[in-house]
Amino acid sequence: MLVLLAAIFILHIIGIILLLVATIDNAWWMTDTISTDVWARWILDKGVWNYTDLPSHSAYPQEYLQAVQASSVLACIFSILGIVVFVAQLFTLNKGQRFTLSGLFQLLACLCIMIAASIYTDRFHLEEKSGWYGHCFILAWISFAITFISSITYFVLRKKTA
Repeated sequence: MLVLLAAIFILHIIGIILLLVATIDNAWWMTDTISTDVWARWILDKGVWNYTDLPSHSAYPQEYLQAVQASSVLACIFSILGIVVFVAQLFTLNKGQRFTLSGLFQLLACLCIMIAASIYTDRFHLEEKSGWYGHCFILAWISFAITFISSITYFVLRKKTA
């Protein structure tokens, strides 16, 4: 059981790292000269990457952009709270009551990052012919899967004795 708890702890830490990288790093949408994230845009000009604000025209609807930003940040917060609660529950709650709150926090993180990535997919870069989704966008979807698996594992572990 100790190996299982260590494995779920490591899976949770990997999920947190992926969520943080997906939220903070600057590669949700890429072209040869532009790297865009949910916070700003980097433009390659004469071999130097220059930081600029995101455009405020119809290609970047501000309501949806704020929803993506908020959902990404909430996913990170819920996942970090989940690991803190996981460690606290190991030592404070009785068997059969453990891990429910951790699973709930992970499920909330899973839903938040799914909402962020789904909105980004549906509302941004629809008219752009050249470009591709960057590694942060892909990491957001991978972290969705990891946090979902982690939350299910917490709910299953709730019934186990540790």
